[in-house]
Amino acid sequence: VHEGIDSTLLILQHRLKARSERPEIEVIKHCTKLPLVECYAGQLNQVFMNILVNAIDAIEENNAKRTYQELKDHPSRITIRTSMVDAAWVEVAIADNGVGIAQAVQKRIFDPFFTTKALGKGTGMGMSISYQIITEKHRGRLECISTPGRGTEFIIQIPLRQGVQQAP
Repeated sequence: VHEGIDSTLLILQHRLKARSERPEIEVIKHCTKLPLVECYAGQLNQVFMNILVNAIDAIEENNAKRTYQELKDHPSRITIRTSMVDAAWVEVAIADNGVGIAQAVQKRIFDPFFTTKALGKGTGMGMSISYQIITEKHRGRLECISTPGRGTEFIIQIPLRQGVQQAP
């Protein structure tokens, strides 16, 4: 799981780096030592990629309304936390301090072809596919918690072994 997160961050490094109009987007990791997780690694990485790209997009949308000084005083941040829920389940939480998601939009976030991005920017399939990968392929849970103006957190919970049925 940690390797998947790290390789995804490496791919996205160019979007996190400082630019002339903004300081870098900080990535803070609070990672607990995890046992080996029985999973479809490539698909799990796709979920990490979809969530992180959306987090960066939300931060950039928020940053467009802020001055360089505001960005320095309150840095753009993505926080990644991994932990054990219990002896059989693992949790990965990815939070950003971007624009947040309105309640009405949160209800539709996992619907196929639903997007809030500008025409040509997104297909509306990323979160729908992510939801399928977590809930159907891994028998897990994917939850979104968001406050408009404050940011968004996605919580992924998957069993260590694919034979485990009950979510915590």
